[in-house]
Amino acid sequence: MPLNQRRIGRPMKSSSSANPKPTLLHIDSSARTARSHSRRLSNAFVDAWLAEVPDTRVIRRDVGINPPPAINEQWIASAFTAEAERSADMKAALSISDAYVDELVQSDIIVMGAPMYNYGMPAALKAWFDQVVRVNRTFNFDPSEDIWPLSPILAGKTLVILTSRGEFGFEPGGIRQDWNHLETHIRTLQHYLGVEDSHLIAVEYQEFGDTRHSDSVARADSELQALVNRLTAQIEVYQTA
Repeated sequence: MPLNQRRIGRPMKSSSSANPKPTLLHIDSSARTARSHSRRLSNAFVDAWLAEVPDTRVIRRDVGINPPPAINEQWIASAFTAEAERSADMKAALSISDAYVDELVQSDIIVMGAPMYNYGMPAALKAWFDQVVRVNRTFNFDPSEDIWPLSPILAGKTLVILTSRGEFGFEPGGIRQDWNHLETHIRTLQHYLGVEDSHLIAVEYQEFGDTRHSDSVARADSELQALVNRLTAQIEVYQTA
C-alpha cells in the first residue's frame, strides 16, 4: 500500500503507487459555454475542492465543446477483438476510447456537469459513456453467469453529478420522477465506471426565471459547499510502515 493514500468515504485507491495524490476527473457536457448552470456548478465544485485539497490532480474533459464520436461498426468490431489480434486500423478506431478510459482509470473522484436535455443526458455525454463502457477495459463478460454476466473492472470511485433542469419535480416522489431519464441512466451506468458512492445536486425552474429558480440556485450552491466539506473531511492521510 502506498504512502499517503487517500480515502473518500470508503478506502480510495491512489491512481498509482508512484502518485499518491488524489485525482479528480472534471467532465462538462453542456452545449452552452455561457449561461450554463451545470458548468458553473462543476467549476464551483472543483474550485471549492482545490481550496481544501490543493494537491489534487485535475483531469479536464469537456465533451460539450469537443463531443466524442459516435461508436460505429468498426469501433464495435475492434472492441470485441482480442487486443493482441487488433490491426493498426482497429487500434486507431479505439484510440479515443483508450484515452477516455485511461483518464477514468486514473481518477478517484468524477465531477460531472450534466444538464437535462429532453429529460435525458446530452448526446455528447451519452457518446462519452459509449466510449468508456467497454468490454475488457471497464467491464468483464462471463457467459457462464446466467443472471449477471457483466461485472465492473474498476472500483472505489466517487461520482458527483451536477445538473440543471428547465422544469421541476424530478426528484423521487416528484410529479415528474418518471420523466427523469438523466439521473436514472447515469446511476445505471455508474456501476461500470467503478463508482461506489454518488451524489447529485440540481438547479431547477430554469425556464421560469422566477424566485423559484433563484431559490433553487441558492440551494444548489449551499448543497455544493456542504458536499465538498463532507467529502474532503473524509479524506484521511495516513502512512504505513
